[in-house]
Amino acid sequence: MSLSLTFLGTSASRPTVERGVSSLALVREGETMLIDCGEGTQRQMMRYGVGFNFGDLFFTHFHSDHVIGAVGLMRTLSLQGRTEPLRIWGPRGLTALMKRADAFGGERLTYPVQLTEITPGEPIKRKDYSILPFAVDHRGVTAVGYALIEDVRRGRFNPDLARELGIPEGPLWGKIHKGESITLADGRVVEPSTLVGPTREGRRLVITGDTRPCAATIDASQGADLLVHESTFGDEEAARAVETGHSTAREAAQVALAAGVKRLALTHFSARYSRDPSDLDREARQVFPQVAIARDGMCIEVPFESND
Repeated sequence: MSLSLTFLGTSASRPTVERGVSSLALVREGETMLIDCGEGTQRQMMRYGVGFNFGDLFFTHFHSDHVIGAVGLMRTLSLQGRTEPLRIWGPRGLTALMKRADAFGGERLTYPVQLTEITPGEPIKRKDYSILPFAVDHRGVTAVGYALIEDVRRGRFNPDLARELGIPEGPLWGKIHKGESITLADGRVVEPSTLVGPTREGRRLVITGDTRPCAATIDASQGADLLVHESTFGDEEAARAVETGHSTAREAAQVALAAGVKRLALTHFSARYSRDPSDLDREARQVFPQVAIARDGMCIEVPFESND
């Protein structure tokens, strides 16, 4: 099962020559979701091969560098004749925001838009996974992060042993893999534990949006395969990070360490680091070595554990 994340924009507040503003494309088993939609997102999607057939747009909060691109993108979908519903999710205030966006756009859309104001801690359940919104700490606004959490998977089925036991391939294999005991023609009863290994954890991917380091992120990120954490400033601007409700690279790394994540990706960089974010990389690695500095167009695959 494929799971990947493409960074469409990695700059904070305003675009630079090297970077667009905030947007991410999350793709799981061919299903595409957008997280935030800053200015120029639709062009970044075309540039980096992210299709327009996505079903969900999640906003972390409503600062302009995370939402302005939505108007143009939604109009483009209409021009392409879209008829499938578009589901838009966000914290309190989403409905009022989208009413203003609709008035600004003018023309009637060719597809329905379903708006849902999410509640932190209440998961959005999907087939085989959930999207869990969690409250973050971004000064002066209601903001959330999102965790994609896959369901626990069944254990591995042992087909060779099944054949040795004389169990014919077919419905009986499916039953025992689902956890049901079976009775063979000769009266033998085979329990699932004979042929099915222990259950396996699904993957967890966490995206913070804009935030100070906070306990909610650490809780949502426990053991995550990938944590995407904002990193607007370096150490020399630590006071500025506090003032504006953002994080430094070092602080993001401390969150990753506390949560025991496997990998950390830093994004949302102040324009001063747009061309050369090496200081951010160095400061984060002093705390947490498994770190990547995001750039526009970067795609990170999130595999299962090697023994899965």
